[in-house]
Amino acid sequence: MIRGVHLLDPLSRRGLSEPVDISIAEGRIAAIRPAGTCLDPEPGVDGSGMIALPGLVNAHFHSSGTFNRGLIGVLPLELFMLYELPPFDFGPFRPEIYRSQALLSGCRMLRSGITTVMDDLIVYPEADLEALEAVMGAYEELGLRATVAPYQPNKLEYDWYPHLRDLLPADVLARMNQEAPPSAEEILAMCRKFVERWHGKADGRLRCAVSCSAPQRSTDDYMVALHALAREHELAFNVHVYESKLQRVAANQLYGGSAVGHLRSLGVLDELSVVVHAVWVDEADLADLSEAGATVVHSPSGNLRCGSGMFPFRSARRAGVPVALCTDEATCEEQCSLWRVGQLAATLHTLDHPDHRAWPAPEEILEAMTLTGARALQLDDVGQLAAGNRADIALYALDSDTFVPLTNALNQLVYGEDGRSVRTVLVDGRVVVRDGRVTTLDETALRAEVADLIGEWMEALQPAAGWAQRLAPMFDAVYRRCAAEHVGVNRWVGDEGRWLAGAAWQEEWQASVRRARADGQEDA
Repeated sequence: MIRGVHLLDPLSRRGLSEPVDISIAEGRIAAIRPAGTCLDPEPGVDGSGMIALPGLVNAHFHSSGTFNRGLIGVLPLELFMLYELPPFDFGPFRPEIYRSQALLSGCRMLRSGITTVMDDLIVYPEADLEALEAVMGAYEELGLRATVAPYQPNKLEYDWYPHLRDLLPADVLARMNQEAPPSAEEILAMCRKFVERWHGKADGRLRCAVSCSAPQRSTDDYMVALHALAREHELAFNVHVYESKLQRVAANQLYGGSAVGHLRSLGVLDELSVVVHAVWVDEADLADLSEAGATVVHSPSGNLRCGSGMFPFRSARRAGVPVALCTDEATCEEQCSLWRVGQLAATLHTLDHPDHRAWPAPEEILEAMTLTGARALQLDDVGQLAAGNRADIALYALDSDTFVPLTNALNQLVYGEDGRSVRTVLVDGRVVVRDGRVTTLDETALRAEVADLIGEWMEALQPAAGWAQRLAPMFDAVYRRCAAEHVGVNRWVGDEGRWLAGAAWQEEWQASVRRARADGQEDA
């Protein structure tokens, strides 16, 4: 029982309902009635002076990036990923590292009101069952509702990355060939074992999903087979699409057209599809996404951190595309706070155009943080406070800075909350945060464990950083060349035309080719 708590009520003067009691039985909301009318004799949780909201849903996240918090500044996506996921000499890591990252980020999420997460887990250098076991065990212990997907492409970078092969030295090409990703059959066998072991565990709180990374990084037969596995078990199918302009250029070269259209032609774009980023989509892509019933996950923090451009929020909504929100990873949203992401989404898109009637409404943002995120995870009983739904509930103190003075509760949440008003969090009716502290584990001990492990992690970064530094000029040259190509849409706020017309990128490209050839001759 949660007694005497307020709910959001947009029709009331300050946006709050009269106090209510929320009855909980067997992990679900049994009833919501006016305060004092429930007959349950148990004292339950005192909700007076607080507002109850459904637990937030973080629709896309990489817990495996948690130890990279603060590691990388502002860089284009392709350079950003090179420093974060260098091609060689990085991993494999002990399962304890993945477990600690999931626990650390999971605690941050719970304390800020996130009760559900889609973890697109990147395991270095390739996904394995030991790491997945460690992460699922961490979420089981923590009490967070988690859907986990092993992020696994199966193509070499130079097979899809525009123009990259022209620049890579001979020794790098040779090593890439020697350390190729696992085959589609190997990945699928691992995924099947993972699903058999974990899907639906902890009374359905833990679920599995699949992730091909991105269409350009995966072979067609692999994506079709992976989607068939998703369809067999009704799993979310994660796919990064058009996160950057370079990826739009890559799709034009690989498919002679749209990556979204290619996914649809393969039969892998449907209501199970969780399309992450979708920054460089055009109107035809949005129509395909809408007709397929796919959900787009918007990452304003990640897009800003990597200068990827602005996702067309209003165009997507007008096309009928459901839009959820995510924190992505700690290198993008370092607090794991979906509220901070919501504030960005609510205000960033005022730059799209001057028609203020098309700017995101606070109701849309809150829906993207709850119900639409639940849809992406194939969950129909979370994201809303209603009888029969899972009792995933967060209580926010109305005497916190966010609400003093209290004028309009919804606006104050969407534009001003950062998670520090959270006092109590329940998942499946179990209290997992009390008085702002996680109850399911010893956070002091966890911080000590992280302090022991981070040295190992930072040491492992040294040789990888050397590779990244060597290859960065080549990746940067490709980025600049692709940035200068016409693709039919523009998602940058600045004057793209001046950049396209400039000759500097062409001179830099020719210099990069000359350096690559000289480097290749020396290596040979």
